[in-house]
Amino acid sequence: MVSRSEIQTEKSLAEFLVQMDSYAPIIPEALTDYYLAQAGFECTDVRIKRLLALATQKFISDVATDAFQYNRIRQQASKDKKFLNKDRKTVLNMEDLTAALAEYGVNIKKPEYFS
Repeated sequence: MVSRSEIQTEKSLAEFLVQMDSYAPIIPEALTDYYLAQAGFECTDVRIKRLLALATQKFISDVATDAFQYNRIRQQASKDKKFLNKDRKTVLNMEDLTAALAEYGVNIKKPEYFS
């Protein structure tokens, strides 16, 4: 016998997949198709590909947000009086990106000849 929660889960999944039909992710479908093919993933359902593109978009957004927060923390810690200009643009540094990606289990190291 199918439980009520399983029926609700299947219903919400079906609704979500219907919404994916009209959703256009920021990551182009050609790019998604290319990297999925490189990974050996074969699927003809466009909704699944869009779902993977959406997950990738979320991951990139989370990493960029975390890197921005690390940058702000680092800037506040180094409070140099000559750099307190409000018009200064934020630049994504490798140091901030490395710290943000480490939270997600992705370790980045510079090659030895750059050290």
